[in-house]
Amino acid sequence: MSPPHSSRPPAIEPFAGEPHAPTDPARRRLVQALGAAGLLMLAPALGAAPLVLRVDNVTALYPVTVARIERPETVAEVAAMVTAWPGAIGVGGGRFSMGGQVAVADGLHLDLRGLNQLVWLRADERRVRVQAGMRWRALQEVLDPLGLAVHTMQSYANFTVGGSVSVNAHGRYVGHGPVGQSVQALALVLADGSVVEASREQHPELFAAAIGGYGAVGVIVEVELALAENVRIERRVKELPLAAYRAHFEQAVRGHATSVLHNADLRPPAFDRPVCVTWHRTDAAVTDPLRLTPHGASHGLEQTALWAVTELPGGGGLRRKVIDPLRLGSPAVCWLNREASLDVAELEPRTRRITTYALQEYFVPPRHFEAFVQGMAQVLQRHRVHVVNVSVRHTPADTVALLPWAREEVFSFVLYHKQRTSDEACEAVGMWTRELIDLALAHEGRYYLPYQLHATRAQFERAYPEVQALRALKARVDPAGRFSNSLWARYL
Repeated sequence: MSPPHSSRPPAIEPFAGEPHAPTDPARRRLVQALGAAGLLMLAPALGAAPLVLRVDNVTALYPVTVARIERPETVAEVAAMVTAWPGAIGVGGGRFSMGGQVAVADGLHLDLRGLNQLVWLRADERRVRVQAGMRWRALQEVLDPLGLAVHTMQSYANFTVGGSVSVNAHGRYVGHGPVGQSVQALALVLADGSVVEASREQHPELFAAAIGGYGAVGVIVEVELALAENVRIERRVKELPLAAYRAHFEQAVRGHATSVLHNADLRPPAFDRPVCVTWHRTDAAVTDPLRLTPHGASHGLEQTALWAVTELPGGGGLRRKVIDPLRLGSPAVCWLNREASLDVAELEPRTRRITTYALQEYFVPPRHFEAFVQGMAQVLQRHRVHVVNVSVRHTPADTVALLPWAREEVFSFVLYHKQRTSDEACEAVGMWTRELIDLALAHEGRYYLPYQLHATRAQFERAYPEVQALRALKARVDPAGRFSNSLWARYL
């Protein structure tokens, strides 16, 4: 059967290089001049090479055509580039956001992955300062020999530190909340090119707006973080009925002093039997001698399993009966840094040309846990969504970010699904996404912003009423609206 028609440009291989760009210097200068003049889309092609600079993301959906790409390696270079560029500016790192949050159409794209150095490390104080383009995995390589670990981060270590702070990411850490809770200070480049230090005490309004602010008020160029001790952790797995989960979490997870990491997997199609995975501090000998997840490991087995559970008849049963017992059935004791340095490549399919995989996330107070899960299951079943997994995490209220996705204690529901890449398929995903957003809002919850931009303006305003304060602050520090991206062009 032939693949569905798509009007999108052919997908590039994720992580395989830079956006498409003319290689001849004279042609590149022409592209930049046309882009600055707002004429990029009107320019005719010169020869065989396209006059297109494209910033893509991991899903290969929603590429953004920009006028210029710069790759600074110092804070001074970032400030100079912001000062010199006359138009709109978007900022990106690992490009794991999925709806154009790292770039603005016909603007300047600042690729911060070269801004990746350690600024200083104070091991005795358990504090570190890094440039924003450093990946968590590189930081872990510095910390591990000292017996230290990152305090709070995402489950996968490929992301840049600045990118994680910009989206206020979270992981599986029990009681920690989002990454912004562990940020001690930031260096920001503002729209006038000035570099300011922001913290809870110094420019606190900029500090709060930058954490989870998706680049709205400035470029995060340095991040100061609290650290933790690297400890041995032991995995404990328990499957139970949906109605028993909250009590289990209170007693065996939050109520247990040794809990370090926790998530619960809800499996399709019923989503009614959480598989709880909790890692506890232990003095037991490690069963996995590796200190960190190796670079460049083969993930063929994970790719095959991903294909099987989404494509084969009875894939859900195969997961319950074969894959999960193999994955979780054996005793496991490892170092925290080993489990915290997972490679996102284990989630990467063999190709994204016809189908792709995407994330969504919803945050709901514990009092609505069961009702939301039951409603979510009905929406996903009715639309026959190819769900791989829904991972449940917990976070206390966010007391730092101006746009908090956890204005009170919440459970988060991380939905990982498979979809076609055609325009029609994306429109279909948008329909059931908006239903899930309405469901979360009806249960006093919110949705997460780094994914496909399917929410209506009204849904966004209802989920994040604090955006009025962000608009007011941006009007003061960026009155021309220079810092932007697809997210803020749509909603801000």
